[in-house]
Amino acid sequence: MPLGYCRFTHRPIESASDGIWDDGDWISWDYISSLGDSGQGESSSHTVSQELRDIFESLVHTAAAYKQHTGRYLNIFGELGELYAEIELGIRRNKLNAPGSDGRLGNDFIEVKTISPLKQDDKVQVKRKGNFNKLYVVKISENFFFEGRMIDRRDLKKGEGKFASVKFADMESDDE
Repeated sequence: MPLGYCRFTHRPIESASDGIWDDGDWISWDYISSLGDSGQGESSSHTVSQELRDIFESLVHTAAAYKQHTGRYLNIFGELGELYAEIELGIRRNKLNAPGSDGRLGNDFIEVKTISPLKQDDKVQVKRKGNFNKLYVVKISENFFFEGRMIDRRDLKKGEGKFASVKFADMESDDE
């Protein structure tokens, strides 16, 4: 089981050599390296409450501890994916069960799909009728590492049928 998770990247800290403990939080060396000379790091102009960040971190820690103890995953991956999108991008989520999309980012309607560690492949499906401009896919590894990628709706494969699909590996990474 990891010692904790980086406050900024949510990546697991497996040992003390993966980061530093500062003021009650782990900070990974990857995150510190990303700061470079600008001091900006991965943060953006959006603000998310510290309480929401703490809740997310607590849920991830609880899910990881449950998996470690029972060998089973809690069925909360969809919610974790949406929380991750809210924290990382600043998506303002819609009310529960609102049709069409999961939230807004500026003028864009965002649909969030989550790939859990239980899923055998990295493909997601989205309803073609959905009211969204962008699709944000969150992939959660078996070690609870989170990675998200965005694609414009117009870049989804054209076709017939109720659903469009895309593979996570085929989506452009923000890191590239």
